[in-house]
Amino acid sequence: MASPHHVLILGGHGKIAQLLTPLLLKRSWTVTSVIRKQEQVPAVEKLGAGLPGRLSVLVRSIEDVDSQEKAASILDEVNPDYVAWSAGAGGKYGAEGTYRIDRDAAINFINAAAAKPSISRFLLVSYNGSRRKAAPWWTASEWEDYHKNINFGVLATYYQAKIAADEVLYEVSKQSPTLVGIDLRPGRLTDDPKGNVTLGRNKNVKGEVPRETSGWIDLLQGDDDINEAVAAVVRDGVDAAEGEDIYAKYA
Repeated sequence: MASPHHVLILGGHGKIAQLLTPLLLKRSWTVTSVIRKQEQVPAVEKLGAGLPGRLSVLVRSIEDVDSQEKAASILDEVNPDYVAWSAGAGGKYGAEGTYRIDRDAAINFINAAAAKPSISRFLLVSYNGSRRKAAPWWTASEWEDYHKNINFGVLATYYQAKIAADEVLYEVSKQSPTLVGIDLRPGRLTDDPKGNVTLGRNKNVKGEVPRETSGWIDLLQGDDDINEAVAAVVRDGVDAAEGEDIYAKYA
């Protein structure tokens, strides 16, 4: 029997991370959750109550991870085989804070993970509008409106940070013999109860998804059963980067 996985969750106090943590522990996996403040420890520790997996909490400032070497130090300390990035500035620290966390720290962890052969998966939580060109399955008018008003409007700094990290993960994953990069790109997150989804290549750029249903690739609330949708994406090798220059580079 294979040994349970050890997952390092970066940004462990966030809403998605708090939903992910008990799901992993229920599988008897080990989770190390990295959080920013000591006062967040009790809330995260409660997530493991009564579950068979082992949960550890590590207090570190991801914002201070300004080099690949600092990221590697945390990876060496924890020694996970999977990494899940769910950290983010959340608009609380201005543009510079967004770049330090959502772009620079994320990229440092991606590169450090790729340099550590024992790490085989890196999950990066992004958003489905994080791309430079319209997906071939979207309408031009919808994309133009979204790109102008969201990516170069209300989320301009966040967009620049996320697209940079997304592209690094894509490149690293294609080049690495050991690391598989998974870029989870949900629509606007809500706190509604989980439901069905559309997964893979979503026909729209705009849409919502409850945090509880976050899965793989582009993701919106829809009509498909979650397990069936995930199985179909894996079976068909769906890659929602299609239409981007970076996709064409490795196609």
